[in-house]
Parts: sequence; C-alpha cells; structure tokens
Amino acid sequence: MKVICEVFKSPRQDEMYLYVDKKEGFKRVPEQLLEIFGKPNAVMTMLVREDKDLARAKSEDVLRDIREKGFYLQMPPKKEDYLLDLYKTPTEGKY
Repeated sequence: MKVICEVFKSPRQDEMYLYVDKKEGFKRVPEQLLEIFGKPNAVMTMLVREDKDLARAKSEDVLRDIREKGFYLQMPPKKEDYLLDLYKTPTEGKY
C-alpha cells in the first residue's frame, strides 16, 4: 500500500505534524483536533510506502491511521530522545 500524503506542521506545538491523504485532505480529521493543532501549515507532499519508514514514524502506522481514521498525528519526540539527538550531532567547527 502507498498513499500520497500532505504533511502539515502545527503552529502551536513544535515538532507536531499531521499527515493526511492528499485526495481526502481534512475531510475526516476531527474538528477538535484541528482546534488543538492550530491552523495547519503545509510542509510537504510525499509518497508514503509500506516498505520505507519515515524519520520518526513507522510507515505501517502512518498508513494504518490514515486508512482507519483519515489522518496520522506525529507527536513531538520525548525530551530525552531529543537531547540524545543533540548529543549525537557533530559540533566540529561550531565554536
């Protein structure tokens, strides 16, 4: 299975993203979620395939939620994970 998704960023919560099927748009996204999420800012359009995971989400989870609910909500990473990412980032030449 593969779906062309539109990805939107929340203006209210850093690193929170909403994935929807490009053909459906926000048709099945609950109004309450949109109120909490804020006015969606389009980030990209991408093909999501079962055989290729995304940076912070499993493609099977994204595709399942879009099929069942009409959207996939990617929450911000836990603070500990974020701090570990910063630790792993090379700092050469930044000082």
